[in-house]
Amino acid sequence: MDRSTSLDIEALKMTQEQYILAAQPNPLHQRAPSMCGGAPAYPAVGVGIYGWRKRCLYFFILLLLVTMIVNLALTIWILKVMNFTPDGMGNLRVTKEGVRLEGESEFLLPLYVKEIQSRRDNPLILQSDRNVTVNARNDQGQLTGQLTVGTEGVVFSHSVETSHIRAEPFQDLKLESPTRSLTLEAPRGVEVNAGVGDFKASCRKDLLLQSSEGEIFLDASTIRLGNIPHGSAVDPLEGAPAGTTYTKQTVYELCACANGKLYLSPAEKGSTCQTTSNFCLWS
Repeated sequence: MDRSTSLDIEALKMTQEQYILAAQPNPLHQRAPSMCGGAPAYPAVGVGIYGWRKRCLYFFILLLLVTMIVNLALTIWILKVMNFTPDGMGNLRVTKEGVRLEGESEFLLPLYVKEIQSRRDNPLILQSDRNVTVNARNDQGQLTGQLTVGTEGVVFSHSVETSHIRAEPFQDLKLESPTRSLTLEAPRGVEVNAGVGDFKASCRKDLLLQSSEGEIFLDASTIRLGNIPHGSAVDPLEGAPAGTTYTKQTVYELCACANGKLYLSPAEKGSTCQTTSNFCLWS
């Protein structure tokens, strides 16, 4: 047998061995070592989570369910307490004409509105633990008017236009300007009436009562003008110098200078205002 024949026999044997190996089951596929250790890994029959992982998953699902229930309960409680409705919430109602507040409301921040009015036949009350300040501004944001209500009364920084000013029952009404002048003006007249108490007007400089067309009418059972100076003149009988005053006189007549100042002159049968008019020269 030559060399080529022997090579064919060997090749035939190798082919048979390969066929036999391919037909037999491979033990490596049935029993492969695991990656974490040397224990063999068997083919898994089903896929799932077991042990502490399963318990943790159930715990997180339960926690999420409890959180959702608490959140829903708090939302319902807030809606109930705040009285949410399709028209608004609480005392606040949104209408076609604007915003409507019913009952008592509290504002913690500044409120900007165009108009505030109460319901018909009901008063409008603004209440604060400290002062209540209402500001009016123009288009540029500049302050044009301010109203401040504090413990001492109402303070206006500019002029005020109103038809009636009155105090609360059994309380005094006081109009005061500590640093400026106080002016009361009206096209048809100003009426000051104290129904029960006294009316008092005092100032540091001049008190001016002026009527452009009519007259100033003082109607009272008794009109008293205090601290009016006495006029002075030359006594023709005793030849007293100019400037002598009548100290023993008990009855006087009221005289007026050209500048409007008043003084007292001794009362006689006729008027003595001319003889005591020296007061008008130096007054």
